[in-house]
Amino acid sequence: MIDVALAMEHLHHGLTTPIVHCDLKPDNVLLDEDMVAHVGDFGIAKLFGEGEYIAQTKTLATIGYMALEYGMEGIVSAKGDVYSYGIMLMEVFTRKKPTGKMFEGEMSLKSWVSDMILQGHGGSILLAMDSNLIGSESEDVNFTVKEQCVLLVLSLAMDCLKDQPNERINMKDASARLRKIRTVFLANNGKGLKGKDICQD
Repeated sequence: MIDVALAMEHLHHGLTTPIVHCDLKPDNVLLDEDMVAHVGDFGIAKLFGEGEYIAQTKTLATIGYMALEYGMEGIVSAKGDVYSYGIMLMEVFTRKKPTGKMFEGEMSLKSWVSDMILQGHGGSILLAMDSNLIGSESEDVNFTVKEQCVLLVLSLAMDCLKDQPNERINMKDASARLRKIRTVFLANNGKGLKGKDICQD
């Protein structure tokens, strides 16, 4: 997911003409032989001129990954890609699709993860995690570190999923936070992590 974040950061912030993907989802991310992720399928992408930040379109992206303003008003922007990225983060770390059967009613993947985060550590967040990512508490000395890292990643995803586009973080900040989570995790080697270690500028 760091590869995807870096790719989106480049599209949004590293080009003279920013590009908004408009349909970021797992199906549009390809892995090469070295397991490096590459963002593909720019069929409905938008190029923004100088001073442009939003555009309107009648072409809809994939249900479950679209930001609210995109689905309701056809408004696309870099912050719409940020929203899609947040959904992808949740899907990867929970192993639950946003269009899964458990989310057919009023509950969404976002609200489900949010509830787990609000309930705190105490075992509740474990219900949202993909067990393959953290293993068993009794068998893994790094279990607590993994749990804390996943909680920080899911909290980052929530910052991508704010209802108002201007309240969402940008991809530059998202990729920086992910890289810091990875660095601190590798450096701790079994020691507990603190949120301030990840979220400091």
